[in-house]
Amino acid sequence: MEEQNNKNLILAMALSAAVMVIWFVFFPPPEPAVTPPATEVAEGTVTVPATESTPAATPGTTPAIEPVPEAPRLAIDTPKLGGSISLLGGRIDDLSLKAYHETLEPGSDTVRLLSPVGEDLPYYSVFGWLPGSGLEGADVPGATTEWTTTGGTALAPGQPVTLSWTSPNGLTFTREIAVDEDYMFTVTDHVKNGSADPVSLQPYGIIARHGLPQLQKIFVVHEGAVQRADGELTETDYADLTEFAVDPNEGQPAHVTEAASDGWIGFTDHYWMTTLVPEQGKPYKQVLKYVPSAGIYQAEVRPPAVSLAAGAEASSTIRLFAGAKEWATIRAYETEGGIPGFIDSIDWGWFYFLTKPIFAVLHWLHGLIGNMGLAIIGLTFFLKFLVLPLAYKSYVSMARMKELQPEMEALKERAGEDRQKLQREMMQLYKEKKVNPAAGCLPILIQIPIFFSLYKVIFVTIELRHAPFFGWLRDLSAPDPSSLYNLFGLLPWDAPASGTILHLIFIGALPILLGITMWLQQKLNPAPADPVQQQIFAWMPWVFMFMLGGFASGLVIYWITNNTITFVQQYLIMWSHGKRPDIFGNIRSARAARAEAKAAPPQPKKGKK
Repeated sequence: MEEQNNKNLILAMALSAAVMVIWFVFFPPPEPAVTPPATEVAEGTVTVPATESTPAATPGTTPAIEPVPEAPRLAIDTPKLGGSISLLGGRIDDLSLKAYHETLEPGSDTVRLLSPVGEDLPYYSVFGWLPGSGLEGADVPGATTEWTTTGGTALAPGQPVTLSWTSPNGLTFTREIAVDEDYMFTVTDHVKNGSADPVSLQPYGIIARHGLPQLQKIFVVHEGAVQRADGELTETDYADLTEFAVDPNEGQPAHVTEAASDGWIGFTDHYWMTTLVPEQGKPYKQVLKYVPSAGIYQAEVRPPAVSLAAGAEASSTIRLFAGAKEWATIRAYETEGGIPGFIDSIDWGWFYFLTKPIFAVLHWLHGLIGNMGLAIIGLTFFLKFLVLPLAYKSYVSMARMKELQPEMEALKERAGEDRQKLQREMMQLYKEKKVNPAAGCLPILIQIPIFFSLYKVIFVTIELRHAPFFGWLRDLSAPDPSSLYNLFGLLPWDAPASGTILHLIFIGALPILLGITMWLQQKLNPAPADPVQQQIFAWMPWVFMFMLGGFASGLVIYWITNNTITFVQQYLIMWSHGKRPDIFGNIRSARAARAEAKAAPPQPKKGKK
């Protein structure tokens, strides 16, 4: 029955439109140094004593540390990283990502991940030991301790550097820093007790972030702290860190997690991340902390404290991931590097059971084809193939509905004004002919979670960032940069900036192509007889065209491909059931119906008697 088919299609499109609107509203497109922690340990209370650069602090509190002066540096040079290590504190505080640039413009700066104190928004990592029983603050290396280079002149893969420092009471500290060819640093701190008395001390690693970073404010992207402890993943926004209750042992707003065997903790941006990874299989503490007086966000790991007799030695190893959240790289650290659940540092969202396999297939296709836009098209074919049996059943049901049209018209004539009788006989006819009148909605409803998952994948994964397609489409994670405003580049002025009202009005070539594919798909069926339904059908493709105009171009490519495949599927199925769609006839009849509706005199309103 044509009317029922049209109602199903309107319902499906209305549901999809409503979800799109909601999605578009809620998910819109695009100093002092670190304060070392203080904690209770088995061998005694560990506190940070006063030094000439750190004011005295009461036990259990974190003293403020003044900005560090300039100090000698060791260069960092790997295939993916460039920067330096400050010998003052032995901190990793200068890091750039060689393979990534801020924009697509020629000469654009590389992405700066870490920056030292003294620059805007310092962001760095420090490692060391906290004094326990038998030690004072001057007996352990602090944030302003100047280390001496004893091995290596520059840090590179296979070429670690070694730093050393000897305390006044005879403890010798050695630090070896190594880096691989990707983004993982390995910091091994070694201590030897050269004094005559037993001592205790505790290793630590800290990531410190001064001030609130510039956030992308994309609702589907988590930016803030991320941690995993004993299999449980936790994501904390920066605003939530400031709302922590003051921990009496920390003296600051903090949240402490006792991990029994594994995990990691750090800060994640849209595409970049810094994460501390202690030795797996051993207990340790995770600490998230906010220092209100200095506006510092801190993520810490604290392995167990150690006791050293005279002449004894101990060591602690903490890894630091600092780089891009590349799927293949992070997965390798999980499977080969022994970091459980590290792939979950990428924000897969609530639909992780869809986003993970969808991206895995997309990544595989990209490796096979070499073009991310073509990989998205290939992924669309793959997804349509998976749901083909259900889609086929739905399209067949719609075709059978058309075959029942004569019988449905006869039922209408017999029932007259008796709507209940008409409904009963219609349901009986559907049951006898084994037809589901709601089946026409299934293809659209299936596409909604897939659409959301692909939206998440395109916005979250770095593999889509600055990924080109062809021609003017140089970044599939950004909206189509072409515009009607300058006739797609033919006129000598720039298109409106992405995110502006003019950009939403003067849409690009991809959204227009999307509207055309939706309009053609609609013309597989004749226009409905009801004038209201006619208007809905007439406007729906173009409403969607503007709604999706500000979405990532990779997502619009998916939708265009999906519409095209759906059009071909429906056309062939309808043809196989003896009803070849008359597309041009449907277009002409729709125009004639609209012209007739405009020419018809207005109907008088019925008044109350």
